[in-house]
Amino acid sequence: MLSTKLARGVRYTSQRTTLYQTRSATTASGSHKFKVLIVGGGSGGLSVAQQIYNRFKAAGKPLADGDIAIVDGAENHYYQPGWTLVGSGLSPKTDFSRPLASLIPKHISLIPENIQTFSPNSSSVTTATGRDISYDTLVVAAGIQSNFDAIKGLPSALADPTSGVSTIYSYNTCDKVWTDIENLKSGNAVFTQPSGIIKCAGAPQKIMWMAWDRFRRTGREDIKVDFYTGMPTMFSVKKYSDALNALRLERGVGGHFGHDLVAVDAANRKATFKKADDGSNISVDYSLLHVTPPMGPLNVFKGSPIADAAGWVPVDKGTLQHVNPEFSNVFALGDCSSLPTSKTAAAITGQAPVLTENLFSFVDTGKVGNAVYDGYTSCPLLTGYGELMLAEFKYGLEPKESFGDIFDQSKSNRFFYHLKKDLFPYAYWNFMVNGRWFGSKGFVRPKF
Repeated sequence: MLSTKLARGVRYTSQRTTLYQTRSATTASGSHKFKVLIVGGGSGGLSVAQQIYNRFKAAGKPLADGDIAIVDGAENHYYQPGWTLVGSGLSPKTDFSRPLASLIPKHISLIPENIQTFSPNSSSVTTATGRDISYDTLVVAAGIQSNFDAIKGLPSALADPTSGVSTIYSYNTCDKVWTDIENLKSGNAVFTQPSGIIKCAGAPQKIMWMAWDRFRRTGREDIKVDFYTGMPTMFSVKKYSDALNALRLERGVGGHFGHDLVAVDAANRKATFKKADDGSNISVDYSLLHVTPPMGPLNVFKGSPIADAAGWVPVDKGTLQHVNPEFSNVFALGDCSSLPTSKTAAAITGQAPVLTENLFSFVDTGKVGNAVYDGYTSCPLLTGYGELMLAEFKYGLEPKESFGDIFDQSKSNRFFYHLKKDLFPYAYWNFMVNGRWFGSKGFVRPKF
């Protein structure tokens, strides 16, 4: 019975995806220029596309159907914060994947291709198929890439179901994390975090805390848990870092700071780390190894005129407009941008309304408005089953808390846990991708 239902679901999803892609591709193929072109159909692209449409409509200057287009060759859209829940055994991964085309309303065009080059001097882009697309304004929301190949032996270890190596940073492997946690009977459980920029910098330890709790709830207290991180502390914000380090000491979790994973030897169950202090390598035995891969800008930005030397799209940290005056019709948000804040879905809820307001003002008056992004982001830090520490902060690594008058947010509680487990996924699929969820503001669009 269950297999029959799953088969029907697959057939229905496939048929629905085909219908949506046909509609979207046909809509987009009739025009090679758009008033607003959005590169990327992730959380940033979907949210801001609908918010821009709504903003022009609210001002009595509605855009026509098809004036806004999203360019993205991905077949599926993922709610990536949910992958930690999958790795913790709380949800099936299918809960966090939907066909991208099914999430895009009919008044927004979908071009199911990937961008190959940006030509901001001519306000155009070229897709991988050689198609040239022009725009009046461009929004770049292309995300960040995980560089699994940067760690020797990692790709093959992740593909091996018996290696004991897994990661929540991929839809293909997030369920393997739970399998490995459940299968481990004794030994050493090692969790890693690289130095440098990654998306959701708290996630590497979220899954560690969940595994630690699971081991103890199921009589496996003898399993040794260690955290090897390339960073100098547990977290970037001191208030939460101090609390997390105290928790680490209380729970007997090893803390190894300034250690970057550089190689995995799955056959011998050994992980090699490079130490930041002297550049030497050390070898660590593991029974379970959860890896957070190094990350960086997408390859398409390397050498691109709209990117900086590091590969990020450089924008004003307040207005989200490109810093090059010659590219004033270019905006960016999310993981691909140079914004000096943590790269999370929560950050998008703060960035999208600001970008929307400033883009609208730019189109309407030739200048950005007075909307300013303060760097708000959030990291819901799972610390065990039924408990979560809600880290919220802004530029300068300064806490900006929604519940600070009620709770000490450096301490975990069950209410925060259910925000992460139940409310946030519901709000995402039903409101955020439709441009109607504003994070700490809920359903109320910020006023500027």
